[in-house]
Amino acid sequence: MSISKNRLKKIEEFENKIGYSFNDKELIDVAFTHSSYTNEARGESKSNERLEFLGDSILDMIVSEILFKHYNNKPEGWLTKTRSRLVCTSSFAKACEKFDMSSYLNFGKGEKEHGGHLKKHVKADTFEAVCAAIYLDSSYEKLFDILVKNYKEEALVIINDDSIFNDYKTKLQEYHNAKDKKILKYELVKEEGPEHAKTFTMAVKLGNRILATGVGKNKKQAEQDAAKAAYNKIKK
Repeated sequence: MSISKNRLKKIEEFENKIGYSFNDKELIDVAFTHSSYTNEARGESKSNERLEFLGDSILDMIVSEILFKHYNNKPEGWLTKTRSRLVCTSSFAKACEKFDMSSYLNFGKGEKEHGGHLKKHVKADTFEAVCAAIYLDSSYEKLFDILVKNYKEEALVIINDDSIFNDYKTKLQEYHNAKDKKILKYELVKEEGPEHAKTFTMAVKLGNRILATGVGKNKKQAEQDAAKAAYNKIKK
C-alpha cells in the first residue's frame, strides 16, 4: 500500500512529537485509519481495529508490570483497582489528547462530519492502535520506554489519587445514618474555566446547613473533596 507524500509528512510530524520514528510507515498509517474510512474505501485499506485489540492487551501488561515492580508493598486489591483506573477509556483518551493523535486519523466522510475525532472511545482506540504499532515496529521494551517517558507524570497523578480507595461520600453518609438518619445533599456552588479545563466547586449540605465545600475537575471529584473535608472535621 503506497502512502502519499502529504500523509508521510503528517506521520513525520507525529513521530517528532512522540520521539520515535517508524521503520514501517504502513503500521502507523493503519493505526491512524478509522474503520469508517475503510468501509467507504471498500476494503482498499486496513482499519486500526486489529491494532486496537493488540494494543489493549499490551497496555494492560505494561501497566501491570509497572505497578507490580514499583509498588511491591501494595496488596492485590490495590493493584487491581489502580490498574483499572489506568487501563480504561478515559485514561487512554487523555493519553491520545496529549499528542492530538485523533487529528491524524483518516475518517470516512460521514464519521468526520459527525465529529468522530472528538469521541472519547475513538481517542482511546487510537491510542491503543498507536501503541500496538510501536510494539510491532520495535519491541515491548521500546514501547515501555516511550510510555514511561511521555506519560509518567499523568500516570502518577492517577496512582496517587486516593479517592478510589477512600469513598468519603459513603463514609460521611454512614456517619450521619448512625447519628441522625439524615440524607446528605450535594449542590453545585460554581463552575469556572474554559470548556476543556473546567473547575467545579460543590457543597455538601445537611438540611440547609453547608458542612463543607470541595473542588474538582468534575462534579464527582468535587463532591468527594467536599465529603472528605466534612468527614475530616468530624474526626478531629
